[in-house]
Amino acid sequence: MKKRVAFYTLGCKLNYSETSTIGRMMEEEGFETVAFDKPADVYVVNTCSVTDNADKKCRAVIRQAKRQSEQAQIVVVGCYAQLKPKEISEIPGVDLVLGAAEKFNLAEHLKELTKEDTGKYISCEVEAANFFVHSFSVGERTRSFLKVQDGCDYTCAFCTIPQARGRSRSDTIENAVNNARLIGEMGVSEVVLTGVNIGDFGKGNLGAKRAEEQFIDLVKALDEVETVDRFRISSIEPNLLSDEIISFVAGSKRFMPHFHIPLQSGSNKILKLMRRRYLRELYVERVALIKKLMPHCCIGVDVIVGFPSESEEDFLETYRFLNELDVSYLHVFTYSERANTAALQIEPVVPKSERTRRSKMLRILSEKKRRHFYEQHLGSSRPVLFEGEEQQELMHGFTDNYVKVKTAWNAELINQSKMVRLKEVDSDNVVNILIEASETVLSHKKK
Repeated sequence: MKKRVAFYTLGCKLNYSETSTIGRMMEEEGFETVAFDKPADVYVVNTCSVTDNADKKCRAVIRQAKRQSEQAQIVVVGCYAQLKPKEISEIPGVDLVLGAAEKFNLAEHLKELTKEDTGKYISCEVEAANFFVHSFSVGERTRSFLKVQDGCDYTCAFCTIPQARGRSRSDTIENAVNNARLIGEMGVSEVVLTGVNIGDFGKGNLGAKRAEEQFIDLVKALDEVETVDRFRISSIEPNLLSDEIISFVAGSKRFMPHFHIPLQSGSNKILKLMRRRYLRELYVERVALIKKLMPHCCIGVDVIVGFPSESEEDFLETYRFLNELDVSYLHVFTYSERANTAALQIEPVVPKSERTRRSKMLRILSEKKRRHFYEQHLGSSRPVLFEGEEQQELMHGFTDNYVKVKTAWNAELINQSKMVRLKEVDSDNVVNILIEASETVLSHKKK
């Protein structure tokens, strides 16, 4: 009888792509993958450590796994596992902790794990994570996360990711294109490019720059992959989002008019303290060019509130900046202290209650921004890719420019691209639609 393995993923799209790849590796070793809420012989938790809440969630998931199967082995991998392996190994129920250089060798480590082993951790210096392992997610028919880059050479004052994942390195264009083609052949319609700092694409193992391979070259090559209907760029730093990339996406066959661009603060004072590599003026230029070439383009923004020394005026400067900026939605992060980061040396510290208040203000602003963006497109016709999850007899999908829509459940629409008319924004900030055509927008899935 095959051993059963279950996975739980915390954090970013990059983690999801890696979990899926580790799962396929385990199946090749004879394991059967089951849902995390089912009995299993091995539970694997792929962790994030961007915020304090991510750490707390990891502990809660470990407790859940232990309740489901007392005799199961529990393995923790991912960023939190690299940063605090000993601390995690001491959590009751944890049998094995694997650092960044070992998580893809999970099957081998399980073979060596005995019943007497508890709290074993195999860690390494993050410099040992100097190789690239290509990954992509499968299992969801509509969308796949394709890892094209890993690690980061930046030294942002609030961030532990370079400590958890090592230096910037990336796949080759040839391999990324082959993976994208394979994903499309599996029937997946949309591929999301993921990484820690994907605009830094082109560095190989050990951080060495490969000749004539930059992110724009990758984008151009992927645009010719005929098995994939849609590509999205998950997140790209404003200083690495070049005019050439924006212009190419504006005329692209397959890249969607949708950018997610981290800002973090609308105050130049705070940006400098954060050690970001741009000022707000550059951000304004990027948004202006996008909207000039693609007025319908969706722009998402990452922003951090409560960074040390952020005064009320600094926060209001950020609020006003975002309020006036032609962006579509915000991902709001409440600053939390992370060990071994430069931000710990900056004072004064913003009280947690104040961080919470500011975060709430920006989340409300985000909902207003999203609704305004949606309302701009009411009455227009746009292509929608429908997803497979059923929710209260409804199904959802996203337009090319990332407007979330809903319609009555219809299994025949799953993973289909249809032209729809956007009718009205409902109270849940989702758009009701009228499906206009019976034919799919793109035809390669029919072959």
